Amino acid sequence: MFCLRMLYCRTISLLRDVQGAALLEFAISLPLLVVFVVGIYDFSGAFNQKQKIEQAAQEGAIIAGAQPMSDIASSNGNPTSLQAVSTAVFNSLTGSGVLANGACSPPGIASGPVGLTWIYKISGCDSAGDALVITINRGWVAGSGTPMPVGTVVTVAYPYHWRFNSVIQLLVPGASYAATTQLTESATVHNQM
Repeated sequence: MFCLRMLYCRTISLLRDVQGAALLEFAISLPLLVVFVVGIYDFSGAFNQKQKIEQAAQEGAIIAGAQPMSDIASSNGNPTSLQAVSTAVFNSLTGSGVLANGACSPPGIASGPVGLTWIYKISGCDSAGDALVITINRGWVAGSGTPMPVGTVVTVAYPYHWRFNSVIQLLVPGASYAATTQLTESATVHNQM
C-alpha cells in the first residue's frame, strides 16, 4: 500500500511540474507570438498601401501621357492638363481608402515648373497632417537615339504609419522604432500628344 501511495504522490508531483513548465513556456512565447502577429498585420498593411500608391501613379501617368503639352508653355505655372493628372491620382487614393474621404482636396496650384517638372503637395490628408506629394515630369527622355521618345513620369509619395511601434514600446519600454515610412512609387508612359 505504501508503494502505491508513493507512486501516486510522485506521479501527481510530476504532473504539477509539467503544468508549471507549460505555463512558463506560454508566458515566454506569448509576447513573441504577439510581435509576429502584429508584425505580419502591419507589414501587410504597408504592402497594401504601397500597391495602392503604385496604382494611383500608373493611373496618373496614363492620363498625363494622353494630355496635350500645348498648355505647358502658355500657363503661368499651373497647366490645366496637369490638374487633371493630380486630381486622378487623388481620386484613386481616396477611392482605394489610402486618403480619408473629405479630409483634404486635390491641389489647385503646383510648385514649379522646374524644367518640365511640377510638384503638387496636398497637406492635412489625415489626423497626423501628412502631405501627399505628386510629382509630374512631362519631359522624361528615353534613350539617346536620333528620334528620342518623350514621356511622362508621375511619382506619388505618401507616408505609412507603423502600428508595430506601439507593440515594441509595450514589450521593451524605451525602445525606439521608426514610426513612419515614406512610400514612393513612380510610373512612366510615352506622351501621346
